[in-house]
Amino acid sequence: MIRMNKLTDYGVVLLTTFAREPALGISARELSTRTGIPQPTVVKLLKTLLKAGLLVSQRGTKGGYALSKLPEEVPVSAVIEALEGPLAITECSMPGACEHEGRCVARPNWAAVNDVIQQALSKLTLAEMTRPVPPKAPCPSPLLPSVDSLPRSTAP
Repeated sequence: MIRMNKLTDYGVVLLTTFAREPALGISARELSTRTGIPQPTVVKLLKTLLKAGLLVSQRGTKGGYALSKLPEEVPVSAVIEALEGPLAITECSMPGACEHEGRCVARPNWAAVNDVIQQALSKLTLAEMTRPVPPKAPCPSPLLPSVDSLPRSTAP
């Protein structure tokens, strides 16, 4: 299973909350109340997202945190990279990370999968995360074979 860690999921939830009201400064306490994420976790994530340049902060009675850019300008890939590091489905997606990369026959295919995921997450913005996605038929990637085109086992 491919899975983001819980803190990254929470980070997306927090930034999507900001994206719904981009001009409004929101405190850590208010974010915790709105999202149900414990306040210490919210504070930890806000520090990381602030350091990554995705948020700005303002002190004072009307202070709080806000997005540093318009929600339409923030790709989900930037959020994931800020919280988890470079997007890579496998270690071999990053040059020099695997001792077998020079002779691995699966590496080019993993690179193709990684590229598709990177492109999809780079196109998806925080603004789009605030709206429900209408259901649509699955579209197989042109880089990878569809499940229907894979050979079927004849074993019982």
